Amino acid sequence: MATFLYRLGRGAFRRRRLVALVWVALLVLAGFGAASAATPTSSSFSMPGTEAQKAFDLLEKRFPGSRADGATARVVFKAPAGRKITDPAEKAQVEKAVADLRSGSDQVERVVDPYQGQAVSQDGTTAYAQVTYKVSGMELTDETREALKGSGKAAQAAGLKVEIGGDALMAVPESGPGEVVGVVIAGIVLVITFGSLVAAGLPLLTALLGVGIGVSSITALANVLDLGTTTSTLAMMIGLAVGIDYALFIVSRYRAELAEGRERDEAAGRAVGTAGSAVVFAGLTVVIALVGLAVVNIPMLSKMGFAAAGTVVIAVLVALTLIPAMLGFAGRRVLPMGTKSRLFGGGRAKAAAAAEKPNMGTRWARFVLRRPVMVLLAGVIGLGAIAIPAGKLEMGLPDDGSQPVSTTQRKAYDMLSDGFGPGFNGPLLVVVDGGKAVADKTVNDIKGMPGVVAVTPPTMNKAGDTAMITVVPKDRPSSAATEDLVHTIRDKSGDDVLVTGQTAMNIDFSQKMNDALLPYLALVVGLAFLLLMVVFRSVLVPLKAALGFLLSVVAALGAVVAVFQWGWLGSLFGVEQTGPIMSMMPIFMVGVVFGLAMDYEVFLVTRMREAYVHGERPGQAIVTGFRHGARVVVAAAVIMIAVFAGFIGSSEQMVKMIGFGLAVAVFFDAFVVRMAIVPAVLALLGHKAWWLPRWLDRLLPNVDVEGEGLRKHLGDDASHAAGQGQTDPDADPERELVRA
Repeated sequence: MATFLYRLGRGAFRRRRLVALVWVALLVLAGFGAASAATPTSSSFSMPGTEAQKAFDLLEKRFPGSRADGATARVVFKAPAGRKITDPAEKAQVEKAVADLRSGSDQVERVVDPYQGQAVSQDGTTAYAQVTYKVSGMELTDETREALKGSGKAAQAAGLKVEIGGDALMAVPESGPGEVVGVVIAGIVLVITFGSLVAAGLPLLTALLGVGIGVSSITALANVLDLGTTTSTLAMMIGLAVGIDYALFIVSRYRAELAEGRERDEAAGRAVGTAGSAVVFAGLTVVIALVGLAVVNIPMLSKMGFAAAGTVVIAVLVALTLIPAMLGFAGRRVLPMGTKSRLFGGGRAKAAAAAEKPNMGTRWARFVLRRPVMVLLAGVIGLGAIAIPAGKLEMGLPDDGSQPVSTTQRKAYDMLSDGFGPGFNGPLLVVVDGGKAVADKTVNDIKGMPGVVAVTPPTMNKAGDTAMITVVPKDRPSSAATEDLVHTIRDKSGDDVLVTGQTAMNIDFSQKMNDALLPYLALVVGLAFLLLMVVFRSVLVPLKAALGFLLSVVAALGAVVAVFQWGWLGSLFGVEQTGPIMSMMPIFMVGVVFGLAMDYEVFLVTRMREAYVHGERPGQAIVTGFRHGARVVVAAAVIMIAVFAGFIGSSEQMVKMIGFGLAVAVFFDAFVVRMAIVPAVLALLGHKAWWLPRWLDRLLPNVDVEGEGLRKHLGDDASHAAGQGQTDPDADPERELVRA
């Protein structure tokens, strides 16, 4: 593989105009497709195999013309102090607001007047109007949302308190400042790392081009493949992350090859042949993690995973072809000012002499080699302690009760809880596949169950063979008591009684995600283990990589539980309401963090493997790997942490949780696992770290990631190979590039 990639990189360097033209043409083509495609609507959401989904399917079949997944809203009215919502003046204002809701949009299916629908609290101070729409929340137009928001303004002017809850106010996700802040910080880190604006700009430019092609392609195919409006979010996040990382790896190795005295085209070919091999296998691990989301068997997640995986493939191809082409255009400007004359003007001996002082990576690796047991215990015990709260993980989906207290959704939620009880914020919809007698019996059975506040009379369809019943729980939607009530109704009722609604859907979704976690982990970690075994020609190195990843993810989950479920340091991160952890969080973290963690593992350890294969002792190979790779891995990790941390400032609890969890996970994995635990374990294992049974060695394909076959192909003599493999551990040819 190294030889093929060498030819690819050198060819791209020499034919840089053609390569650049092809990529620009692809960007233009994808952009044209996205611009000419119809505006994507929300993706159809389904959960095959769940009871809630079966109930929705039955409703669509037996109640034609109605959409069970249509958006809903509750406009809550509260009378001024000392007055009742049933007083004539207040009642007139409420009825006017109801009339405005009915005439405000043609997307409205029905509006239930609170005085006719018995939606007035017992103390007479609070009432709510239930609004049902013909389309889902993501499909509502801006005009419909504005009409909903403006429906209570007259009542507010008259002294009533009016707040709005429900999923009708759910906005289409938009790119916030997180991506912009992340790109700016990435640029700063790259400039510090490379000491050159041109070298720093290349990873940013190529990563943005790759993301542009990927996201534009997703937009162009959104309606055809039912990808919806949210699929590109994950693709943009992952594509930007790996795009910068992969380009960073190639550019860094190119500069190192220049420092060794290579000609520019030769340096480009060798950079792609060596670091490019690491990029290919790192990209494969990310693709495995994303495609593996299909294990959950939720079509929306599967499509998001496949779309993001496609963007990763584009990032790999960009790194292997466009980066060497751009290096050809950049010339010597990729080097820091002050080093060009020394490296290209006959002063390489002076540059090498100035580079003998060990860098930070060298000093850190030597410290770990002197105290491997202490470093290993400190890392494992520290992450283990942080992971303890993960044992109390409670999963669920956020509702309006988790919104910031300043939002109208949260105020409406609290007003309903105070006036009617917490359960009114999450009623259950029970579907009975039977006639009136069966429906009446079901109503009586549910009324006698603990935790039930109210049960409405059954609503029959025209054929009289299916009924809908609304059940109001005693507790809030995301509580364990409400979940127990759902299970009780299902367990004590026959197969002809199905429980659905938003609350039941959330419960089923959380259960489905929980059930899929272990199979997903087994698939992703198992396939990656096999892949890394091929890369490193070792059994223990991939095992160590997988165990280290699991440790960092569990520790990150522990931190998420401590902050968002228990409230520790919650005020520091703007957590206003503690509650269950979003049910998507564990699998989402596994998929994203696993891909990034394996990037760092592959790039760092392949450098060690390369040095070991070329004759260095195990300890010296660790130092060599850190001398060349630590700075790049640290820069990549800092960039990713900054990108993810930018989302912690979001007002959306779910976005805040994702940003915090991913930032902490990358920090733990990059700085504790890869930079501390990995070298400590390798130091303790010595030669055994690279052991592979002979029978397995014969079975596994030789992909030549360390470039041994490439060296033979290029005819490097033994003395040159030894000179590269047995250099003074203090020597760092590239250090002169960065120090200048």
